[in-house]
Amino acid sequence: MRRIVVIDAPSNLGLRPPAPGTVPGCYKLAGALREQRLVQRLGAYEGGVVVPPRYDRGNWQEGDGVFNAAAIAAYTPRLADRIEHHVRAGDFPLVLGGDCSIQLGASLALRRIGRYGIAVIDGSSDFRHPGNSDGVGAAAGEELAIATGRGQRDLTDLEGLRPYVRDEDVRVFGIRDYDEERAELAELKIPVMTVGELRRWGLSELTDGAVLSLEAPVTEGFWVHLDADVLDPSIMPAVDSPDPEGLLPDELRVLLARLLRSERCVGLNLTVYDPDLDPEGVAGALLADLVVDAFAQS
Repeated sequence: MRRIVVIDAPSNLGLRPPAPGTVPGCYKLAGALREQRLVQRLGAYEGGVVVPPRYDRGNWQEGDGVFNAAAIAAYTPRLADRIEHHVRAGDFPLVLGGDCSIQLGASLALRRIGRYGIAVIDGSSDFRHPGNSDGVGAAAGEELAIATGRGQRDLTDLEGLRPYVRDEDVRVFGIRDYDEERAELAELKIPVMTVGELRRWGLSELTDGAVLSLEAPVTEGFWVHLDADVLDPSIMPAVDSPDPEGLLPDELRVLLARLLRSERCVGLNLTVYDPDLDPEGVAGALLADLVVDAFAQS
């Protein structure tokens, strides 16, 4: 039985301000889930906090590339150091974000060790990059593109390890059927299972098939990246992009459990849930329950 180690990565560097003069509240995710006694319920061990730089976009303007890029480039290797230590020790890191840019810490850590895949559970593909969009800026909307080597070099080639994840080692679950980058992912032969496809062809069957492919001998394992906005906003409104037609709790529970069940799954990160948008804590309690249930079924 692998030891679950909880690491806090309370970085909001990759998201746009929700309103002028404010900062994204997703940096409170770890604290909110700890209030739900997530660590105790999982029987997990403490992995500490990797403190991020201050959120400060300075004089950034549209067209300047990724904002907070220097801060993200400094934070990512430090988070990678912590994750790498635990993966090498045989632990199972559970990283509590933060926004989706924290995935880069996991991807860099695993790239240092060898060749690993990634299972992305997200309401959007987060695949914006200069080759397909004039609107790059927020790393949390671009982190899968960055991890696969697309984007500005100060983020895509940390430590000379570009790409952190190969295209063929990526699997994407739960994006909306209308995702703008879906066609490009298909051209790149990156397997994508939208909400509609998961329901149409069978969530369990598609997930099990994807897990088998992630367990291919050419890789040493895979990481799971979970963005809370994969859930329908009727259930999870406390995210920066509450797009309709998302997964339901039972669907996410099955999907996550089947990924975590694999002995080749080496870690999990949670992102984007914003306690500022959930004053009663209802959505946070649901997210904690889903994670606990998925581990229990794995």
